[in-house]
Amino acid sequence: MTRPVDTVIAAAAEFLGERITTSSGLRDHHSHGQDTQTPVLPDAVAFIETSEEAARVLALCNQHGVAVVPYGTGTSLEGHVTPVRGGISLDMSRMTAVLEVNQADMDCRVQPGLTHRSLNAHLRDQGLFFPVDPGADASLGGMCATRASGTAAVRYGTMRENVMGLTVALADGRVIRTGGRVRKSSTGYDLTRLFVGSEGTLGVITEIQLRLQGIPEAASAAICQFETLGDAVESVIAIMQAGIPVARIELLDDVQMGACIAYSKLDGMKPAPTLFFEFHGTHAAVAEQAKQAEEITEAYNATGFRWATDAEERNRLWRARHDAYWACLALKPGHQGIATDAIVPISRLAEAVLGAQEDIRASGLTAPIVGHVGDGNFHTVILVPPEPGGLERAWELDKKIVGRALALGGSCSGEHGVGLGKREFLEIEHGAETLAVMRSIKATLDPRGILNPGKMFLN
Repeated sequence: MTRPVDTVIAAAAEFLGERITTSSGLRDHHSHGQDTQTPVLPDAVAFIETSEEAARVLALCNQHGVAVVPYGTGTSLEGHVTPVRGGISLDMSRMTAVLEVNQADMDCRVQPGLTHRSLNAHLRDQGLFFPVDPGADASLGGMCATRASGTAAVRYGTMRENVMGLTVALADGRVIRTGGRVRKSSTGYDLTRLFVGSEGTLGVITEIQLRLQGIPEAASAAICQFETLGDAVESVIAIMQAGIPVARIELLDDVQMGACIAYSKLDGMKPAPTLFFEFHGTHAAVAEQAKQAEEITEAYNATGFRWATDAEERNRLWRARHDAYWACLALKPGHQGIATDAIVPISRLAEAVLGAQEDIRASGLTAPIVGHVGDGNFHTVILVPPEPGGLERAWELDKKIVGRALALGGSCSGEHGVGLGKREFLEIEHGAETLAVMRSIKATLDPRGILNPGKMFLN
């Protein structure tokens, strides 16, 4: 008896040809992201190149009740791309075109497989840049799907603030456009915001209209170290409450800083609680912002700023920050890493971070702390020992850190999303009635439940 998925594969091959494959190697590659979830093989991988192809594959899968899981670069950390019910892994990596750039209006339209770094390389000569930078060279479609942010979100916002419109292929094969190119509109439901953060459970994003920024006249970066983690966190709270428009402000605890020094060869620094700063604007504004921030950190026993004004040194510092995850893994070869992702109101940041530090000490595990603390978001990279019960201990620590964040009025995820890893916290955070409304939206747009099944909701 022919399986429904085999019928879909055969029908899709008529217009995709060899771009739909059951190769074991490609199926294995698409069975997981960068997480500790159990890999699951898709039945096939379809490499699409247009919105119309996405729509045709979805229509077939909807007709035959076959699951579809969108796949970008596979850098997700919560099991988003794991095809828990098999089906088709819809690979967007060939959809990498910059469709248009409107320099005067500071916006652009791109395909979802394009990465944010590739987009910025394309924009550089036009004096523009796209500010959302999650660290990994993620695809812009995946960044939309998970409502990603990153180091510059404290000034420029997350994907929610920087996506102006979308083209989306729905479960039944319809293609719709949401939003547009204007900076504001008072018409209709805000469907763009509905799909941003929906993690592929409501539709497949096939084009994205993005807001761009002008490359600032001046930029300066600095590193500032502290004797205690508490002093570092309190200085962040004071800087944000003072209204200083920092472009980036990142926290690394002593363990994380030690890992970065070893991995990225940050000579002349010590493994101590550290803040990474970046300031954007005119030369005068950057100097003023930096002076104000430095004065505040001095009140919290900082050991002084180390400046990096030239682009090469600034990029070296931020590359070290973006490589923090790999630096953590290098601390203990053979260990897996679970990256937690808690966020709290800025006034509760000290309680959240110092509480996490105490939880880590009590667990006996190694878990460096790093975060985009300007908006209250921080991570711990829990290193999972390769021994019986190691993964269970790590997840128990994760639950404690997230539980405290929720108790402080925060969220279980500031940027990684829900996927498989955070589903159990959604009702605690949002409430049963709100979750019921989310389910009803899912049922309306995807009545057969083919779009990234098993994600967001526990059942």
